[in-house]
Amino acid sequence: MKNRINIQNLEPDAYKAMFALEKYLSTSILTIKQKELIKIRASQINGCAYCIDMHTEEAMKNGETNRRIFAISAWWESPLFDDLEKVILKMTDEVTLIANHGLTDETFEKAKKHFNDNEIAQIIMQIVTINAWNRIAVSTQMFHEK
Repeated sequence: MKNRINIQNLEPDAYKAMFALEKYLSTSILTIKQKELIKIRASQINGCAYCIDMHTEEAMKNGETNRRIFAISAWWESPLFDDLEKVILKMTDEVTLIANHGLTDETFEKAKKHFNDNEIAQIIMQIVTINAWNRIAVSTQMFHEK
């Protein structure tokens, strides 16, 4: 597979805006492990091999276990994730697959048991941002060279 185009080179201001979102997200309440769970799960749903590779590697560097990474694809059945992580992963599924039914009232209410409104907004922005990165990577056929 060959990169189609390099948006970062062609439209550097677009990447500056994306990196500004990343800078904002670095100040969120989410832990690095929680952020990587979101990034890996959204990337699985979106079929973004580039981002799956990048974020599983990053998660492992930050102490995530292979076992939990392997279980992300069936998180709802796995005892390896706590209730808070399951809410985050459910939000990731629903926001990523927004055309299905969006973020449901049921999931939103579960989120409110663990997070305040600002924290929920931060989670949504983390999900939105990785979905944007996934769409950039998949549509331009980005790949990770090792």
